[in-house]
Amino acid sequence: MTFQVYDTTLRDGAQREGLSYSVVDKLAVARLLDDLGVGFIEGGWPGAVPKDTEFFRRARTELDLKHAVLVAFGATRKAGLAVDADPQVRGLLDAETPAVALVAKADLRHVERALRTTAEENLAMIRDTVAYLVAQGRRVFVDGEHFFDGFRHDPAYTAAVAETALAAGAERFVLCDTNGGMLPSQVTAAITDLTARTAIDPARLGMHAQNDTACAVANTIAAVEAGVRHVQGTANGYGERPGNADLFAIVANLQLKLGMPVLPEGCLEQMVRVSHAIAEIANIAPDTHQAYVGAAAFAHKAGLHASAIKVDPLLYNHVDPAVVGNDMRILVTEMAGRASIELKSRELGVDLAGHPEALATVTKRVKELEAGGWSFEAADASFELLVRAELPDRAVPRPFALESYRVLVEHREDGAVVSEATVKIRVRGERVIATAEGNGPVNALDEALRVALARHYPELRDFELADYKVRILEGSHGTGAVTRVLVETAGAGRDWTTVGVHPNVVEASWHALVDALSYGLDRARV
Repeated sequence: MTFQVYDTTLRDGAQREGLSYSVVDKLAVARLLDDLGVGFIEGGWPGAVPKDTEFFRRARTELDLKHAVLVAFGATRKAGLAVDADPQVRGLLDAETPAVALVAKADLRHVERALRTTAEENLAMIRDTVAYLVAQGRRVFVDGEHFFDGFRHDPAYTAAVAETALAAGAERFVLCDTNGGMLPSQVTAAITDLTARTAIDPARLGMHAQNDTACAVANTIAAVEAGVRHVQGTANGYGERPGNADLFAIVANLQLKLGMPVLPEGCLEQMVRVSHAIAEIANIAPDTHQAYVGAAAFAHKAGLHASAIKVDPLLYNHVDPAVVGNDMRILVTEMAGRASIELKSRELGVDLAGHPEALATVTKRVKELEAGGWSFEAADASFELLVRAELPDRAVPRPFALESYRVLVEHREDGAVVSEATVKIRVRGERVIATAEGNGPVNALDEALRVALARHYPELRDFELADYKVRILEGSHGTGAVTRVLVETAGAGRDWTTVGVHPNVVEASWHALVDALSYGLDRARV
């Protein structure tokens, strides 16, 4: 039976706190998921949510899906109401999707206390709705809500729910860990028990896991190893409470660890791009440490790791990062050895392999600076400048020489706070003095420096201070403190990060700003 990858980012994933997709967002996410090659995209609940109704209407003309089938989500008919008279069921048909997903109560306690109906009527609701939608030409999936909790409470009834759905024509019956409380061994035991007491083929079962025990991905993999052939998840694990099973980790594990080609050929390598693009649409910062797709997923810090990676990258990578569209990164810290420095330099386009003295000098210098509070693991541009300074033919020239700078902060009578900076520099033999105001001392200093350099370096017009981070390093010098500043600069279609460290925050910022402009101007000449 064909393996099915089913995405519910636009419905279950949208229940994450603080997340709200517009219709345009939902259309964009659907296109990205299709690029990944998922088999099914659950778009929302038409009829119940106006935004979802509009999404399905626009999807008919605006989505040209290559891999995925669009799915409308809803519930079984209401108790005591004929299925063809239920407006919610009519809304599912009006969505005009090839497939429909129905949520059905699989726990007798929920049937009696939440639905306030009988066990028999709940089974009839499932049977009638599935049969009706199948007769209307729809593929039907049934999500057994609270399946695992219900199976523990009354296994005979919960098994009857699954049998009823499949007998009525459902393509898959999905086992839902709605409360997210299961562990992998418990998932395996439940599936084994269910298939032993019924004639259900496990290949007709699906798995939908919430992440309340941090086991959602593991529970899903356990279900597949028990014979399930339909998995549900959300992009980046978005969802209510701690979230849903991360679809990216699920499919990567299935494909790379279990050898199951669950995505079309060539799609797995789109994973990082799709993950980050969906995060941008959701306005949620990508999780740096997310498995497979995070920026740190294949980042190595220890010198011991780097020594082995230099021989063979797979010695410390569980898979080749490129297969999911990611890259290996070497972090330069006080833990770095010569191998780390050499590999990181090579990553940045500077090969120190033939320069042993420069390699030794840079390694010693990094350790000394890191001991003083500097950090290069997030400041590749400053590290590259440091390395190239040891290679006479590759060193980056400073675009100016500093004579002095001064920063003033004025609190005016009307309550306004204004910062003003003056810089005195020498540029190509010319002494230049420039003054500028800013919304803070660092912004004023940045503006004044740009004014002073503008005539000689017009490329600066394209540079933008994109981010500025300050960290106070307590106790670095007795009872004093050292300030570390990270500056992210954007320009010419790329961005770079530099670092500065000093007890004075303005001086620390100055170091980071000078590195940022020096690096950017050098890149602009390439």
